[in-house]
Amino acid sequence: MNRHVKDKLVFWLFLAPALISFLVVVMIPFFMGLYYSMTDWTAIADLKANWVGLENYKAMFSSVAFKYSFMRTFLFTLLSVLSINFIALTFAFLVTREIRFRNFYRAGFFIPNLIGGLVLGYIWQFIFKSVVPAIGSLLGINFLEELLLLADPNLTLFGLILAFTWQYAGYIMMIYVAALLNVPQELLEASEIDGANFWQKLWNITVPMIAQAFTITSFLTLVNSFKQYDIIVALTSGGPTAIYQGQTVNSTELLAVHIYNVAFKYNNMAEGQARAIVFFLVLSVVSIGQVYYSKKREVEM
Repeated sequence: MNRHVKDKLVFWLFLAPALISFLVVVMIPFFMGLYYSMTDWTAIADLKANWVGLENYKAMFSSVAFKYSFMRTFLFTLLSVLSINFIALTFAFLVTREIRFRNFYRAGFFIPNLIGGLVLGYIWQFIFKSVVPAIGSLLGINFLEELLLLADPNLTLFGLILAFTWQYAGYIMMIYVAALLNVPQELLEASEIDGANFWQKLWNITVPMIAQAFTITSFLTLVNSFKQYDIIVALTSGGPTAIYQGQTVNSTELLAVHIYNVAFKYNNMAEGQARAIVFFLVLSVVSIGQVYYSKKREVEM
């Protein structure tokens, strides 16, 4: 056996566990799910799954609850991506300055990311229901005292965004910190000598130099916002209810929660699987489009 063949054999032997795992855990279940989405599958062993074609997809696109969930998911994702990246970048600028206790601040901002979503949801539920009204009563601020953030369907989504941002901004901050530390200080010093102010340095030097970090952070926040599940379950369970197109819907039942409820709560496994397939396709198109656009912006910068 020559050296080239031996190297290729070793390469595939090392790669085989990952490929087999990907095939068994991802690809086979995906195509099985695609098949089951076109049947009346109930997950009951004694009942045979009958072929129904695109009926589950027709039911999905005619569902008011699905349309509302889809719309709210996009709104939640857009606002979460903006809020998380803005706060994370602000934190990153703060902790890369020559200030006292900056390592303490880094750890403090990052710690919420270590808290599980369910626990975090219950923490913020306590804050919204008990702490905020108590602070409003203590300070005599009627707005805070009467603020029912988890009971008003028009405000509850913002409560979810606040909790999710608090959890995830510290993680995204660390990516920005790494990018900011790699910006050549010579360029910043030279721009100061030329008379550039803070905003000119930020826009013309710092932002182009950390463009790759924007691509990564935008992708991570986009995907995680779309898939958000555990915080919603712990904080609101999808509620409170609202009226949309004359029907009662859950105001914070985003797509991940909606798919779970359809499949397991209402026992419509095949219909839930169809919605999961569409969810996967939408998330894939949006995330690939975001990465393509961000990469293109990197080149332009």
